[in-house]
Amino acid sequence: MSMGFLVEETDPIVWRGLMVMSAIERLLRQVDWGQLDYLVIDMPPGTGDVQLSISQNVPISGAVIVSTPQDIALLDARRGAEMFQKVNVPVLGLVQNMSVFRCPKCEHETHIFGADGARQLAATMGLDILGDIPLHINIRETCDLGKPVVVSDPESSEAKAYVDIAQEIIIRLSN
Repeated sequence: MSMGFLVEETDPIVWRGLMVMSAIERLLRQVDWGQLDYLVIDMPPGTGDVQLSISQNVPISGAVIVSTPQDIALLDARRGAEMFQKVNVPVLGLVQNMSVFRCPKCEHETHIFGADGARQLAATMGLDILGDIPLHINIRETCDLGKPVVVSDPESSEAKAYVDIAQEIIIRLSN
C-alpha cells in the first residue's frame, strides 16, 4: 500500500496536520492487511507531521534509520533517531544506503557519498549498524520494474544485503 495510491500520479502531496493523520488512519485502519508478522512503514526523512503523528498514534516496536553516508543526509538521520528516542520509540539501528558503488566492468569500488558516515553516526549515538546497501543498478532497475531485487534476483549480493538487514531487525524485535 502506498500514499501514492491515494492521489493522482502527478499530484504533489502537500498535506499537514489533520490531512496527514487522516491519510495515515486510512492506510492503517481501512486496509485489509490480513495476518501480518510485521508491518513496515517507510517514511520520508525528518521529524515532521508524518513521523510525529505515527509515533504518537500507532504502537511502534522500533525504528530503523536509513541514510546515505554523506554529511547533509546524516543530519536528518540524527534528528530522526533523536526524535524517536524522545518519543520512546526504540531505535533498532542504522542502515547505510548507497554505501559503495562497484563498477560493473572493472569491479573498482567508489564511495560516491563518502565512506562510513552512518557507521560514525551510529557509534556517536551508541546505536548499531544493521547493514549496508550498495549503490547498484540492479537494485534500481528491478525496483523500477516492480520486482525488487530480493524477488527478481534473490541470490545476488544486493539481495543478500537486504536479507541480512531484515534478519538483524527481526533479531532486535524478538529481544
